[in-house]
Amino acid sequence: MNALRRFIPSVLPAALLFVPLAASAQTILHAAEASKFLPDSVYYAGKSANTQLRNSAGIHYSDGHDLFAVLVDTSGYSTAIQEKYQGYLLTEVSIDIDGKTLPAGAYGIGFVGDRFVVTDIGGHDVLQARAVHDEHMPHPMPLQIVQGDAPDRYRLCLGRNCVVLRRP
Repeated sequence: MNALRRFIPSVLPAALLFVPLAASAQTILHAAEASKFLPDSVYYAGKSANTQLRNSAGIHYSDGHDLFAVLVDTSGYSTAIQEKYQGYLLTEVSIDIDGKTLPAGAYGIGFVGDRFVVTDIGGHDVLQARAVHDEHMPHPMPLQIVQGDAPDRYRLCLGRNCVVLRRP
């Protein structure tokens, strides 16, 4: 019995190295946190657009990866581009948007009517998804990410127009 008592304290610290720790919670990043990781300007469709860092948000996933969204100043772009390019989305992981998978990357985003439009940095459509207009949102902001209806779901909203994001 004494041998066992001497053995357990010496083995216990090493054994703890192999016990998986509980995954830390995913975190929504508000503008103050998200803006620390975003650039002052982004490249899109042959031009550089200033980001509106005060209108940014993100998700820090429990595995250390991030997703960021930020509104951009599109005043130098044509009306056709301005219509569907309202923000920039940067994601380190694939995300599911309305049942469609968007690979990791940098994208232009915008809400056009009842559609959420994702374009590559050349301005070409990559994905379109259903958007929902939330009349009951208590405090709509120009851009925000809020918790969705399940722990792994988030809503990316521009004003009251929202789309659900989740990791596949």
